[in-house]
Formats: sequence, structure tokens, C-alpha cells
Amino acid sequence: MDQLFNRKYIIQGLFILLALILLGRLFYIQIASDKYFLDANNNALRKKFIYPARGVITDRNGQVLAQNQPTYDLMVIPNEVKPFDTLSLCNIIGITMEDFRKKFNKAVVYSRYQPSIFQKLLSVQTYATLQERMANYKGFDVQKRTIRYYPDSIGGQLLGYIREANQREIEKHHGYYKPGDYIGKSGIEKQYEVELRGTKGVKNMLYNAHNIAQGSYADGKFDSSAVAGDQLITTIDVKIQKLGEQLLANKVGSIVAIEPATGEILAFVSSPAYDPNLMVGRETGNNYMKIFSNPYRPFFIRPLKGRYSPGSAFKPLSALIALQEGIIDEFSTFNCPGYYQVGKTRFRCEHIDGNIALRKGIARSCNTYFWSIFEKEMLKNGRKNQHKAYDEWQEKVRKFGIGDTLGIDFPGESSYKLFTAADYTNRYSKYWNYGTILSVAIGQGEISTTPLQMANIMAIIANRGYYIKPHLVKGIGDTKYIHPKYKEKHSAGVDARHYESVIDGMQDAVNSSIGTAKESQIPNLLMCGKTGTVQNNHGKNHSVFIGFAPRNNPKIAIAVIVENGGYGGAYAAPMASFITEKYLTDSLKGRRINGATIEQYKAANLLPVLKDKLPKQKLKIDTNKIDTTKKTVPLKSTTANNQLNKVAIAPKNNATAA
Repeated sequence: MDQLFNRKYIIQGLFILLALILLGRLFYIQIASDKYFLDANNNALRKKFIYPARGVITDRNGQVLAQNQPTYDLMVIPNEVKPFDTLSLCNIIGITMEDFRKKFNKAVVYSRYQPSIFQKLLSVQTYATLQERMANYKGFDVQKRTIRYYPDSIGGQLLGYIREANQREIEKHHGYYKPGDYIGKSGIEKQYEVELRGTKGVKNMLYNAHNIAQGSYADGKFDSSAVAGDQLITTIDVKIQKLGEQLLANKVGSIVAIEPATGEILAFVSSPAYDPNLMVGRETGNNYMKIFSNPYRPFFIRPLKGRYSPGSAFKPLSALIALQEGIIDEFSTFNCPGYYQVGKTRFRCEHIDGNIALRKGIARSCNTYFWSIFEKEMLKNGRKNQHKAYDEWQEKVRKFGIGDTLGIDFPGESSYKLFTAADYTNRYSKYWNYGTILSVAIGQGEISTTPLQMANIMAIIANRGYYIKPHLVKGIGDTKYIHPKYKEKHSAGVDARHYESVIDGMQDAVNSSIGTAKESQIPNLLMCGKTGTVQNNHGKNHSVFIGFAPRNNPKIAIAVIVENGGYGGAYAAPMASFITEKYLTDSLKGRRINGATIEQYKAANLLPVLKDKLPKQKLKIDTNKIDTTKKTVPLKSTTANNQLNKVAIAPKNNATAA
């Protein structure tokens, strides 16, 4: 009996305890805490998101490349809208009644109870007019935010653009973004989105029955402030970035310049380009479609995606591998009778050089010299072991950054395939030999590179044997943080002592009377370089130059590609010299070799004529601005119109000697 009595009181005690807990919880919810009060009173209280200023982007010297300007979005909560003069609202924000109905229906579909954007990107003037009449438009509110502005209107592909986040991006970022929010879609804006976007603030606003804001609830006790995005200091030098875009106007091509000692990218030019300000504002959608649908494809980022055979620009790399292997030394001599013969097949060289050693071989860009050292490379272990010798050789080529991505801090970098022995066996069966693939010795055939990779090869040679991963951001935020991987040295596998003899030849290529890059000579500066001429099956050859300056303690390594520009010295070499001179001396002079001025190179038009624009009768169309035999000053061309400075992407290319 006592046991039953005790159980009764235990059970009663438990019920009393639970009742006290529930009463205490109700007291906390209704009296002590405002959190649930706020959630239960959405008709009187609204959460207003405060959008942070997006991080400013500057060049390496602090000049602003991307900044912000204020704008306003008109928001609506459909369930709170009361009958009003819709025509007056339409007149203020500049839309038709039909537009109004479409926008309101879209808001209803999204949510009757949650705010959504009704009309975005209102001007300051429109906002001021609207604020005076907000009491007439219950259920509507104005939200402030910022949009991008690009002061110099340069670097469209480099900086990228921002647009509204799609559903996939909203889900990926775990709810940070809501419909109508903006997100980086390309370029630096995309790569560093998290750092640039900042953190949203929240303000719990109290409204009266007339839709008039009464201020922040509880004096802001439950509010949070927006935190601006981090400033990005890029590695770009705006002076040569702008100059590069001017030089490539009305042309298709790319310019990449790197500071060898740090891997910092000084110029990142892709042409055709577009004004990044076209991707800002209420006309963004229309402008995007115009740029996207243009047949010259200005959204194509050539420094990272352009596929080019390096041509003769590959020869210094080939020489370095042969020196490291002991296949040759700087005095090794081969005879060039104007051709190279494998069995009964003759491969033509551009010159008859007679007995020629390394230095002159590079300066003259002698095909026979480099075919000869490739033969020695492939036969070093005997004729039966050529496949193995090739695999050893291509592995050494890969150490220079060919055949793989370099890991730049930029979305969408491409790496093009470098053939292995197995790839050649699949293509030619097992009976192939060095004569079958002779073209790779001079940068033709199955070797494809990007302009970034070409510039990085020059950085390796300038550094005498190593590179640091190319990157576009020098520092993030107040601490100027940079990822440690952009400080590590990567060896190319060739001893430093072998570089000087190759650099001697590159010096002569620019600064001697026999050099193929004489047009890139810079007064009072010793530049070293190498030209290349990339064959184009659909038109005039592409002009290529890679180089660095000055010879001792180099400050800039550069790669320039001008499609339809002719031989390497016609356009690419002079343009590289102008960029280099501007960076090192902050001045520009005419060129004594051909007397051309920088304005003539800027004005030259090399845009290819689109197939559907060609005349029906067969006409000779001369797109060359410099006579490649007489080396005359470039002439102004009228072969194609400048359509937003857009040019056709080149097809797969081969290469010849420079």
C-alpha cells in the first residue's frame, strides 16, 4: 500500500514539473524574448537585408579597376498590397501597365508573403520621387544596394561581370543568395566571389498601418550590420593593360605579361574585348545577348583558352632540353643547306645557313639546326628505343608548363594535350619514328599551348630555370593575403648554367642584324626574344613573339599573339616591345628599324571578313598591314568593320619557322 502511495506522488510530481517547464517556456517566449515576437508579427515587422558594398578591385599601384555606385530595387510583398493608383507607380518607375501585371504575377508565383524584387536598378532620382509617395503604395518598399562601375572601361574578360544568381548557385551557397541577388559570373569577379561579396546585414523594421517605416525595432537590438567585401589588389599594371588593349583593337589575339621573379601577371589582354560597363545596369540582358551572339565571340578568353602551336617560339625550350641531356653544347655545329633530309624526304628550311651553332641557330630561327638536335635526342639510345626516348623528352617538355594547366587563380584555364609515345602509336601504329613526328621539334604538329603558357616559358628562361605559378591577385583585404602556392618555386629541370647560351641567341634575335625580331629593338634596353609564325589554314599566318627584358635581372616576360598578322616580326614583336618599353621606362618611342609609330599599329585593322560578308565574285582580300618581305610601315586597312572590337576565333593551327 505504501508503495502505491509513493508512486502516486512521484507521478504527480512529474506532472507538476512538466507544467512548470511549459509555463517557464511560455513566459520566456512571450515576455522575456523578442525573437518569437518578431517572427509572429511579420505584418508589422519586416526583415530588411542590408547589402554590403562589393570589394573594390585595384591594379598593382592602387588605381581602381572596379568600384561601386548606389542603386535601388523596388520590392513587393503581394499579400500586403492594397488597391492603389497603379498608373502613377508605373509612370514613376518607367514601365507599362502590361509590364506591371507581368512583374506582379511573377512576384505572386514566387511568394505572396515574402518580399521579392519588383523593379531593379532604380536611379537615385527615381528613388527620391518614389520615397515621397511610398505611403500610397502599401506592400511596396525600396531596398538599397550597389552595382559595379569600371572607371577605365578596360579588362572585360579579366574582371568579368556579375549577374543575378540562378537556382543552382543559390543552392550551392547554402542560402546566402536569394532570387534577385547578384553573383560573380566570370573572371576575377567569379574567382574571388566569396571575398568580394562581403556579409549581408539585417534590419528588423517596424511599419505602421500606413506602410510608413517607424524605425528599427527595439532600437536595433536585433539588427546586424553589413560588412563590406575585401579589397582586391590585382597584379595588373593598368598602363600596359590599357596599351595592350589599344594595340590589339580591331585584331584578334592576346597579350600576357608576367613579372618573372614573382609570377605576377602584369597584363592580361584578350581581343576582341568588350566594355565591362555594358554588363551593368538595366540593359545588361540586351547587351549580353548582343555580345554573346556576335560571331567574333568576345567572351572567349584567349590568354587561357586560345589554342596555338608555339612554332619557332618553342625552339629555345628545345635547345635547353638538349643542353641538359648533353646532346649538344653551345658550340655544337650542324650544316644547313636550306633543307633537312629524312630518308628520301626533304624538309625545307627558310634559309641556307651553312655550318651553324646554337647562338646563330636561335637568332636565325634555323629549322635544320633544331631538326638535327631532335634527331640526336631521339636516337640517343639507339634506333630501336626511339619511342622511349620520345617519352623521356616529352616529360621534360611538360616541366615547362606545357600539356597541363598552370593553376592560375582564374576560372576556366585550359590545358591542351601533349602527345605521348602511346598516342603516336595509336595514330601511326608501332612503326613511327622521329621522322614521322619531326614537326614537334620546331613547335608544330601535336604541340598546343596557350598565351599564358608561352609567357610562363619566357619567365622560366628569364629566371634561369624556375617559375612561380602565374596569378592575378597580389593581395586580399587589409592583410594583403595571398595563397602560399603563389610563392613556391617550380623547377623546369634544366640547370641554370645552360640558360646563358640560349639567352645569347635570343638577344641576337632582337638586337643583331640577322635576328628575326629586329622590329622589337628598344632604345637603350636589352630585350631578348624569339619570333614565331603560326600557319592558319583559313587565312594569313598568325604573328607570335615571346621575350623578356632586360637581359640581366629581368622585370617582364611577355607573349604576344596577333592572328592574321603575318610573320612573327611583323606585328607581335613590335607590340611586345612597346608594352615592355612602357612598363620599364613609362615612355614610348618610334622604331628605327621600319620607322613605324605606335599609332600605326593601333590603327591597323586585321579583322577577318566573315564568310557571309565576302563578295560573290572572287576578289583578292589583303588583310596584311605590313609587307612581310619589304617590312614597310603598317597601313590602315578597310577589310572588315570594327564590330564591338570582335574577331573570329582561330581554327586549330600549325606553325612554321619565324
